Amino acid sequence: MPSRRSVVAAMLALSTSEPWAARPNIDPGEHTQRFEGVVRRKVRLPYLLWMPEAGQRPAAAWPLVIFLHGSGERGDDLARVKANGPPKYAGAGRRFPFVLVAPQIAADAVWQSDALDALISNLLARLPVDPDRVLITGLSLGGIGAWRYAMDYPQRLAGIAPVCGAGDPGGAPLLVKLPIWAFHGARDDVVPLFTEQRVVDAVNALGGRAKFTVYPDVGHNAWDPAYADEALYDWLLAQRRPRR
Repeated sequence: MPSRRSVVAAMLALSTSEPWAARPNIDPGEHTQRFEGVVRRKVRLPYLLWMPEAGQRPAAAWPLVIFLHGSGERGDDLARVKANGPPKYAGAGRRFPFVLVAPQIAADAVWQSDALDALISNLLARLPVDPDRVLITGLSLGGIGAWRYAMDYPQRLAGIAPVCGAGDPGGAPLLVKLPIWAFHGARDDVVPLFTEQRVVDAVNALGGRAKFTVYPDVGHNAWDPAYADEALYDWLLAQRRPRR
């Protein structure tokens, strides 16, 4: 259930109680979409949406992977979102066996958990996706946003994969049951390694399941090796929302 801190009014009158099979189908490939909702304020999040090929359909609904871009991709040109990570591969023609959504924030904005949660609620209502297989990954500013969202809405997610991000170790008790795989460059001088190491360590000290991959000779750009690793996508597909 969404946090009571968010008062969400969906702009599209579709019930989240609908069975996924009854929701409208969207053709495979790339689509430009825009979400508008009310989360104590009106929010606008344009996003790119990639649907898998029909032949990849799972026995149940699709996993949903939300990708959060870094500060360099902010603005009002959605094409910039395809610069890195899964959108880069999807934009080049790769079809993942999950629904991929890549929103974009304004040039002076940061990722806000309540706005993301409103978007996710809208996507769950509209698309044939599994509410128990919602995952977030992101790089740099987006990695920070992934950690923040997970601490604000841990009950929503099946897992997170932040890349060169940073988190608050004080929120570690909220993440003990959440699957996490974080990535960072040891030579990162933009978002230093310790800012992610400390939250991973705090989660694991409490009995959590946080994996941490550190690239010894990599600076801030940990996203190229992270998102080129097929093991990351296998891991994302293997996750399901933990019972609490």
